[in-house]
Order: sequence, then structure tokens, then C-alpha cells
Amino acid sequence: MAVQTEDIKVLEKVVNLARNELNPVEYARFLAMITPKSGDSVKQLRELRDKEKYVDIINRLKKRGVMVTP
Repeated sequence: MAVQTEDIKVLEKVVNLARNELNPVEYARFLAMITPKSGDSVKQLRELRDKEKYVDIINRLKKRGVMVTP
């Protein structure tokens, strides 16, 4: 299904509204709900966990700008 320019503008407005009205946890949940999903994310995370140490995963997240707290 092709997305029309008008549809993109509507989606941008909705995302901006959500960003302003929701706290960070709610906003992350909202984005997770509207993001298309493919594959088995639990399986992928387990495979990554089995291949890499937690320290390496944390460092990769930090490089991408994710705030990691203990």
C-alpha cells in the first residue's frame, strides 16, 4: 500500500502530539505499537544475548545514544 503525502503529514502530527502528551515510557510504548513488526524479536534478542556479553550490548546501545541506567 502506497502512503500518500497527506497521510504522512497526518502521521507526523499524531507522533508530535503523542511526543508532547505522553511521558517517555508511554511514548516508547506508543511507537512500539505503531511500528510494523517482522520476525521473532524475542528469538533475535536471545540469539544476540547468547553471542555477545552484556557489556558489549550496553556499549552498543550507548553508541546509539540510548541512556542506559543501572
